[in-house]
Amino acid sequence: MRFTLLRTILLSVALLAIIESRAAVRAARQEDATAQRMEARKWLNDGVQAYKDGQIDQAIADFKNAIDLDLSLVNARLYLATAHSAQYIPGNPSPENAQHGNEALQEFRTILESDPDNLSAIDGAGAILYNLATTPFNHAKMEESKSYHHRHIELRPADPESYNWIGAIDWSLAFRGNHEMREDYNKSANQTVKATERMPPALAARFRQKYGEIVDEGIANMKKAIDLRPDYSDAMAYLNLLYRQKADMELTVVEQEHDIKIADDLVDQAKAIKAKKMDSSQSPQK
Repeated sequence: MRFTLLRTILLSVALLAIIESRAAVRAARQEDATAQRMEARKWLNDGVQAYKDGQIDQAIADFKNAIDLDLSLVNARLYLATAHSAQYIPGNPSPENAQHGNEALQEFRTILESDPDNLSAIDGAGAILYNLATTPFNHAKMEESKSYHHRHIELRPADPESYNWIGAIDWSLAFRGNHEMREDYNKSANQTVKATERMPPALAARFRQKYGEIVDEGIANMKKAIDLRPDYSDAMAYLNLLYRQKADMELTVVEQEHDIKIADDLVDQAKAIKAKKMDSSQSPQK
């Protein structure tokens, strides 16, 4: 009986020791995790300061250190993606430059995998894709960029900037297509139709068939942007360019001149708004 009681006591003591040991291990791990998170935030703050000081390479290294210590630190990924975007120069073909653009895009995509409604990542991905698509021109990347701006509109339909982005992308697609179709026509027809000249009816019809919906989408989105921000001069400037693409699709001179008149009026409106803003900024404050 005594042996059984002693055995029970010893087992209880041993079990208590194991429980206390495991608790101590958990506490130590929690302390380590807390220390890591604090260290990650220190690297994040150092990176932000370096970024503000214009030390972008140092900022990138600091943000990477923060992410290594705390994978859940979304702000560190956003800053890292933004820093890579800041280093990316559109049109520069160097591998190092391309790496900055691709790493920025990857960081934005990583954020969106766990937080698909993160507007900063959505806008960042859309912007860097547009820049990556410009030189060399990449139609697929342009369309992918547009998809992110459509996503922004789904989440925030009252924000005018995304409508402006879509319109700008649509103009880029149509302008590029216009140029390529003129070149192909000139080669096949053994003649020269300059960019400033009206398209022959057959070419205008093909241009409308291929890019008419894109131009119409761009016009509709630019109008929406201006509805939301009546003094949006940049949107007016792009809307003017879109109407000039539309004019190249028209089959009659009357329709073409109508589009050109709308485009010219938009230029005048944009100029008037910019002049008014400049006068306002230069006026002495009372």
